[in-house]
Amino acid sequence: MKGGMKKFQVALVVVLACVCMWGCSDDVSFEWDKSRGNAKIVGFIDDSLVMVGDYRFWHETTEGWNGDYREDEGVGNPRLCVYNYRVQESGPRWCDSLSELNSPGWFSGQLTDSVIWGGDIGGKMKIWKVGELPHEIDITAKKNGCSNDFRVVSVKQWLDGMFIAKNENSLKSNGQNCQYAVLDTVAKTLTYKRLDKNLKWIENCDDVRAWGDDVYCVWKNDNQTGFYLSVNEQKKDSVFIDNVPNITILWNSFEFEFMGNLIYFGRNINSIDFNHQKVIIYPNVKATSTYNFVDEKNNNVNYEK
Repeated sequence: MKGGMKKFQVALVVVLACVCMWGCSDDVSFEWDKSRGNAKIVGFIDDSLVMVGDYRFWHETTEGWNGDYREDEGVGNPRLCVYNYRVQESGPRWCDSLSELNSPGWFSGQLTDSVIWGGDIGGKMKIWKVGELPHEIDITAKKNGCSNDFRVVSVKQWLDGMFIAKNENSLKSNGQNCQYAVLDTVAKTLTYKRLDKNLKWIENCDDVRAWGDDVYCVWKNDNQTGFYLSVNEQKKDSVFIDNVPNITILWNSFEFEFMGNLIYFGRNINSIDFNHQKVIIYPNVKATSTYNFVDEKNNNVNYEK
């Protein structure tokens, strides 16, 4: 009798499972948005070409066993394009995209002239060079004489073929907090450090990078009406709003930095005379949006879709 009851219970479980399955559905609706979003200027290749990254959002609807619907969404299909921002052309000079379904974090910033970076600098760093397939590098993070590391948001070329990594406020950190990090893409290491006496002067820089053996630094003035340029601890030049036609000031950490061989400040694109270590108000183009650019003669270049 006990054996029969056990068999009956097993059979009942199977029947109930089947009944539940009758209510299940494989009905799944998935679609990509027709338009792209989250567009960002990632860097400048030269005084006429800009790199722009964007994504496509997707939506998925799944019918549950009880007739309910579950809604999911995400962002993927990252795309990197190169546009001429000085002369209107019919479209991008180059574009490529990835088929990844969930892939935020590709467009963190510019690494070198035609290379962008993304991902986790202390883990899997993403590298994408214009004209080539992107890839990931496993980076090992370590500390050298400091504590409390930080999330890296900026990576620029540095001395001895390395890269300097920092965030918005790390250079000003006191105590034993790490102030910057050195990225070695050959050894695949990220070493957090404090500034030594030779580099202590860059503590007040809003952005910093090296060209050859020279360290360049830019920082905003106190009332945020302009900025200064220093090279190897010596002040070389200054730029003020009243002296720059076409300028739009939108000061924040993402819109005041070195990008390639240019300075991007308040959405204005200008360059540097390396022979005289001066800021040149050239090409004097303003990015009014991610895909729209206006020069000092009010000529408009637009790639809005």
